[in-house]
Amino acid sequence: MTEEGALAIYESLERAGVTAWIDGGFCVDALIGESTRVHADLDIAVMRGDAQRLRAWMVRESFVLRSGNTEANFVWVRGGDRVDVHLFAYDEGHRISFGVDYPFGSLSGVGVLAGRRVRCVAAEWMFRFKTSYPPLAKDIDDVRRLATRFGFTVPQTHAQPRS
Repeated sequence: MTEEGALAIYESLERAGVTAWIDGGFCVDALIGESTRVHADLDIAVMRGDAQRLRAWMVRESFVLRSGNTEANFVWVRGGDRVDVHLFAYDEGHRISFGVDYPFGSLSGVGVLAGRRVRCVAAEWMFRFKTSYPPLAKDIDDVRRLATRFGFTVPQTHAQPRS
């Protein structure tokens, strides 16, 4: 997926009344302000309250829901476009009450994707998320880029390229 294609989806969702935050590899690009690698998909965080509008938009835009999804994580595909959706909800105390664990405040990031400002995971949280699991080579590169841009310390688990 191209940066322009990811931005087109983000903007179209916005026009349809769906608030989305960029996550994953495109979030790293947005935070750094440049395209760093080819991305197979667009990861987005969406509040559970927007789920029906999101589904309606996906169907209207000819996306097809893949099998093997969960209630909070699902994948829509259309040709070469793939959108990984991560639903979440907070309770009155700002604790996760449903879905993906986006701690309150973690979705306060602002980045630039294809020249436009977008909502995304905040840099410090993207770094935490990217360093919380055994990395692939792309994750090591993402972590290094975030560390260089924002002054984070790269953990040993992400210091060496994986084979």
